[in-house]
Order: sequence, then C-alpha cells, then structure tokens
Amino acid sequence: MRKIILLGLALASPLALAGPRCSEADKAQWQDPTKFQEQLKAQGYEIRKFKVTDGNCYEIYGFDKDRRKVEIYFDPVSGRAVKENIED
Repeated sequence: MRKIILLGLALASPLALAGPRCSEADKAQWQDPTKFQEQLKAQGYEIRKFKVTDGNCYEIYGFDKDRRKVEIYFDPVSGRAVKENIED
C-alpha cells in the first residue's frame, strides 16, 4: 500500500508544480521580450530573472514598484498577467 501511495505522489508532483498555459499563438505574434521587459521596468518592476516557460508564458521573478517580491506569468501576446505570486 505504501508503494502505491508513493507512486501516486511521484506522478502527481510535476503536475502540481506546473505553471499556467498562456498562449497557443505562433511565436511571431508574441511581443518582443526585450521591449516587454522595458515596459515592465517603466511600470516600476525590478526584474531579477526573465524566462519563457514550457506553458508559453513570459515569467518574471523580481520586485514590484512597492518592493514586494513577485513571480508573475504573462501572456506573451497580450501582455496580461495570467498568474501572480506576491509576497507582502
């Protein structure tokens, strides 16, 4: 019984950690990543890490204008935030 539970946890873990799906659009429709980051910086974000996720999102780690630690997933076409994690 213990082996079945451990197997179930092992299989479910990657799904629980998976980020959101943001875009199915062709990458030619995506905003330029450098310009997108510049727009965020102009809004007061400090970007420590920027990446493209497996779910086709732009993801940033850093700080918002209020100096709160953030992890945010953005749709690369529209630029809208899809998921946010903010530490107060």
